[in-house]
Amino acid sequence: MIGLIDTEGGACAEWTFPAELDAVRSARHAVRDTLHAWRLPPSVGDMAVLLVSELVTNSLRYTSGPIGVRLAIRPVEPGPGDPGGPDGAEGSAVTERAALLVEVSDPLPDPPTERPAGPDDEGGRGLQLLAVSARRWGTRRGKTGKTVWFELPLPG
Repeated sequence: MIGLIDTEGGACAEWTFPAELDAVRSARHAVRDTLHAWRLPPSVGDMAVLLVSELVTNSLRYTSGPIGVRLAIRPVEPGPGDPGGPDGAEGSAVTERAALLVEVSDPLPDPPTERPAGPDDEGGRGLQLLAVSARRWGTRRGKTGKTVWFELPLPG
């Protein structure tokens, strides 16, 4: 593990795994143990572990470099019109609820592409699963590759 820090209103953990067969298992265990220590609901933890497993598997399939995994609790951020929001408005609605942000990075710059999966195919459903399970998700290029990220809402 590279680091585990508490931040104001949240926490962050990061790991780098070698592109080896046991990276998926190691990532699953690291994420599960961390989310359990953070006392997140099992439903959030189970979904995060499943999606991390899918994304690390994709990285392993297409790259030979290190795979990074990062978790962060994103606190509630008031939006315009919310108490404490950027316009200082009075009111009671909060636009964004707290979320678990998960990022999986690898050295390949190409974004993942969805491929059709037949009923008997053992693969090809990871991005579909991500799209229907996460509140939002996306990809971004970095200096040395790409990051696929997703958010899961936290209760509260």
